[in-house]
Amino acid sequence: MSRPRDVLIIGAGLSGMYALHRLRALGFDAHVYEAGSDVGGTWYWNRYPGARFDSESWTYGFSFSEELLRDWNWSEHFSPQPETLRYCNFVADRLDLRRDMSFGFRVAAARWDDAAGEWEIAASDGRRERARFLVTAIGALSAPVMPRIPGTETFGGEAHHTGLWPHEPVSFAGKRVGIVGTGASAVQAIPEIAKSAARLTVFQRSPNWCAPLGNGPIDEPTQRRIHATYEEIFARCRDSYGCFVHDADPRNAVEVSAEEREALYEKTYAMPGFAKWMGNFRDILIDPAANDTISDFMRRKIRSRLKDPALAEKLVPRNHGYGTRRVPLETGYYETFNRPNVRLVDLREAPIERVTPAGIVAGGEEHALDMIVYATGFDAITGGFDRIDFRGREGKALKDKWAGGPRTYLGMQVAGFPNLFMLIGPHSAALFCNMTRCIEQQVEFVSALLEHVRDRGLARVEADPRAEEDWTAHVHDTAARMLFTQVDSWMTGVHSEIRRARGRMAMVYAGGAPKFRKRCEEVAAAGYAGFRLG
Repeated sequence: MSRPRDVLIIGAGLSGMYALHRLRALGFDAHVYEAGSDVGGTWYWNRYPGARFDSESWTYGFSFSEELLRDWNWSEHFSPQPETLRYCNFVADRLDLRRDMSFGFRVAAARWDDAAGEWEIAASDGRRERARFLVTAIGALSAPVMPRIPGTETFGGEAHHTGLWPHEPVSFAGKRVGIVGTGASAVQAIPEIAKSAARLTVFQRSPNWCAPLGNGPIDEPTQRRIHATYEEIFARCRDSYGCFVHDADPRNAVEVSAEEREALYEKTYAMPGFAKWMGNFRDILIDPAANDTISDFMRRKIRSRLKDPALAEKLVPRNHGYGTRRVPLETGYYETFNRPNVRLVDLREAPIERVTPAGIVAGGEEHALDMIVYATGFDAITGGFDRIDFRGREGKALKDKWAGGPRTYLGMQVAGFPNLFMLIGPHSAALFCNMTRCIEQQVEFVSALLEHVRDRGLARVEADPRAEEDWTAHVHDTAARMLFTQVDSWMTGVHSEIRRARGRMAMVYAGGAPKFRKRCEEVAAAGYAGFRLG
């Protein structure tokens, strides 16, 4: 074990990279510990075919450095994973980050030593490190979940999870491929796999409301315009609810004429990215009657893209309204089901019974497969924290404290866990956000707080229990008016059998990024009210 540092950071994704850069600039001895072999986080692990941004690439990159903005050109409006990973490496190289990073260090436990006033982290291989402060940059979608299907270990062919995709190329050519799940990663992967697979069998439990991505290459005139208007782009992101370039229409869907409503729906449907989610009427995510109108519109769009009416009905969601889950953006997803080599297995009619050495049995029929792709998602938001044994004061486990749901202050600290800071933690605005925009805000808040503590000769900072209670209640109250709270999803903590028994609860701050940022600014201006400093 090396000497204790000022700050340990868990994770070398975008939040960990910026945290390291910012803290080093403030004079802290900071170091990153990463399970993978290089930087990238989400973009390091998720290499499945079709993986790409759902926010405009030119709104996603870091805004804090003119040099980074000047010297990087995105090739597409919605960057594919390989290019995004190259961007992460570009940032790491330009900022010389790797000299303060340790790779292949999977943190298994983190323990607060009250006598020493330090955190100690332990790797899965036994290595240990210490520091006064601990910052988690583990991401909201970093704990892949395998389905609980009997016999998964018996399958004789290839098997891959989208969130743990191999680094070497995977070929689908001439193979019988089965994909389990139709969430966001599956929606991106299915059209790509179908292009070369001999047969693709899609096992669907619940369909999603998918909308066209509208991607395309960035031509040279557009590239120049992007570079010339970065300040305007980021200002627009800063003021919008989710830090996207799309602002909600101020009108209500239920108050305009049917013709006006249809016109806006057609306009946003033709626009790229989240325009059809974040740039729509403001009431479609709040008012059930308004949501019915957009759901009916999207239902008609789905039906229009499929040749088989019966198949179309299986791909139309019945258990939630449009936009009440994060909308998967797609390119040719529905048309893929028109291909002769693609078959949909509706698990509501024919549930999966087991995996066999030769394939998957569903509804009494065995589907012979050469490869299974598990697009079964993540134990989102809190799963990454549960997989590390965090212990605070008196050895109290974070997992136990959060057994009934997370409790936080500003989504960044937890009472009973001094000097522990979470980036992109539960109850923060980042979970409803164009991620890098909210990463920058949170890193800058945490680093300024640590600077405040250090410069005043203080040693500890911890969320006040009352502040934690009030913020958690505020998160729940703010979310109560939103329709997403009536739906099972990772935003309500009911996204897998792991969490289902706990019931729905607000896992994200639904007040929007501008209100979250304003609250953080008020806390800082009041001498970091709600934090116990000592």
